Amino acid sequence: MKVIITGVSGFVGQNLQDYLKKDHEIDSLSVRYKENQQFDLKGDVIIHLAGKAHDLKKVSKPQDYYEANYELTKQLFDSFLNSEVSIFIFMSTVKAVADEVVGVLTEEMKPNPKTHYGIAKHQSEKYILSKELPVGKKIYILRPCMIHGPGNKGNLNLLYQLIVKGFPWPLGAFKNQRSFLSIENLCFVIKELLEQTTIPSGIYNVADDDHLSTNELIIIMGESLRKKVNILKIPIKLIETMALLGNFLKLPLNREKLQKLTESYIVDNKKINSKIGKPLPMSSREGLKITFDFFRKNT
Repeated sequence: MKVIITGVSGFVGQNLQDYLKKDHEIDSLSVRYKENQQFDLKGDVIIHLAGKAHDLKKVSKPQDYYEANYELTKQLFDSFLNSEVSIFIFMSTVKAVADEVVGVLTEEMKPNPKTHYGIAKHQSEKYILSKELPVGKKIYILRPCMIHGPGNKGNLNLLYQLIVKGFPWPLGAFKNQRSFLSIENLCFVIKELLEQTTIPSGIYNVADDDHLSTNELIIIMGESLRKKVNILKIPIKLIETMALLGNFLKLPLNREKLQKLTESYIVDNKKINSKIGKPLPMSSREGLKITFDFFRKNT
């Protein structure tokens, strides 16, 4: 099977290419948004990973997200419809549905994205679903949660650097649960979508089976570093007051950062698991341990 991958130079793309190349022919496609462009797609499957991710420094323009994550996706999907390619896999995100979750995020939840990143991804989803599929074609819209693995350079790495420096974790009094996604599990799911012919088109959340608290995450980091991490249980009211002051005094901890560090975000993966009919190869704890071991060896 010939698999075309966009965004192959990114974290997910590099791992996915290595995962699939043993059993499939891989062809990378370099894409960037330009007006009125079409793509001559030659293969069996296209996996669209390319796009603009979260800008942690908040210097990107809103237009950048809509061109890279929506307009480009439209062009690729239209080219797919006019090609002989039979499967289109679009890498969306849980942020296309919600930035905050009360309870558990399922595929049936009504989308209400808040960021330009999430809104652009949701617009892509709507466009893909609005088109009538020719006979013999399938589309899969995947909504992964926070992806981790060797080579990842996102928020987990920033948190790990704090623990490496020996700082105690001050937010131990907060109780939360978060879903994560091992890159191994994501690659496994995509491979099954390619090779199982009975999985229907649709939207699928992708997450590890288990979820962890931030405190558990910090403990796993300590295990990787082979040292005990001091978790402080400072009263929640005091922390919230300090975060409020941080908004005005430009301190490292403000209300937005506190929310991101302590909120719950649980993602239901039962739909995709039931269609695949096989267990995911890795637990969150196993995958995170591998991720943190990589950080340790490369710090």
